[in-house]
Amino acid sequence: MKILTIIGARPQIIKAAAVSRAVRDLFPSQIKESILHTGQHYDTNMSQVFFDELGIPQPDFNLGVGSGSHGSQTARMISGIEEVLLNNPFDGIILYGDTNSTLAGAVAASKIHIPVFHIEAGLRSFNMAMPEEVNRIVCDQLSSICFAPTQTAVDNLRHEGFTDSKATFRNGKQRRVCNCGDVMYDNSMYFATLARKHSTIMDDLSLQAGNYILATIHRDNNTDDPVRLRSILRALTDIALQDSIRIVLPLHPRTRKILENTPSILPSQHNLITIIPPASFFDINMLEQNAKLVMTDSGGVQKEAFFFEKPCVILRPETEWVEIVNHGAGIIADADYDCIVNAYRQLIGHPVHFPHLFGDAHAAEKILQTILDY
Repeated sequence: MKILTIIGARPQIIKAAAVSRAVRDLFPSQIKESILHTGQHYDTNMSQVFFDELGIPQPDFNLGVGSGSHGSQTARMISGIEEVLLNNPFDGIILYGDTNSTLAGAVAASKIHIPVFHIEAGLRSFNMAMPEEVNRIVCDQLSSICFAPTQTAVDNLRHEGFTDSKATFRNGKQRRVCNCGDVMYDNSMYFATLARKHSTIMDDLSLQAGNYILATIHRDNNTDDPVRLRSILRALTDIALQDSIRIVLPLHPRTRKILENTPSILPSQHNLITIIPPASFFDINMLEQNAKLVMTDSGGVQKEAFFFEKPCVILRPETEWVEIVNHGAGIIADADYDCIVNAYRQLIGHPVHFPHLFGDAHAAEKILQTILDY
């Protein structure tokens, strides 16, 4: 069986590592995987180092679309993906998450009747102003198999009629919904030991376990709004000052550019925040493992914090990972200064429990076996 995996952003490269590893180790004679990188986000620190560290095969196709408006970027990707699919026989495509690359892959493949397998299906923020929400909903509708990472995701799909859908694809088959667990949990458990062996980030930054906060900020509604970004950074700085705790901030290129162009956004005592370049997978893994607490607007980092049993302040007005909030392991604070500080105080002031919500670390194996059965 020939499968095309489509990726376009760093989180998707990480997720693809779990599936590529399962293909290599468990299904080498049954599945041939090819990889297409759209080039939606491509930077050596943000992409290439991940291929190198995670042992993912180099992309067979790279569209190199680069940045641009949502419409123009997605259109270029649809055209490029369609050309690859028309010139190379594939039995299906694997898509991850909710980026423009995900949307483009779903549209391109569905138009020429190639089955779409969507990993991380069923996630919902219920905020239609988010481009990611639009992308994931459209991709779910076009997918032959929706691979839901949690029971909540399955419930979302059920409430939207997916499990009772009469929709039939050209091959005569109906859509399937599969609760497979989370491939990121697979990866976090697999790479945690390797990260301890290979990462030197703790020594490089003179960090002590449990004595720093890991923060990440990358969503454009935070980085491109000076009021929101200033509020977040002021909260981080004041927490660091009041508790004598370091803040480690691997800085997304977008955020760095904003701060360089508008230095007044940084509080006067910003030296309390240790700003570093985008961290490699092993380094971010180590920083997550050893942090006292995590503050992030990243959905992936929210989950990884939960995997490593670290409480999380969520710098967004909503989250797809409602399980984390419902179990008291995360608090939504958005970019509100008081909410961020209060959430931090609440999370460090009470015991937090981390039940197993994301599967058994064998999600990739279940996904591939389900695709083979299909």
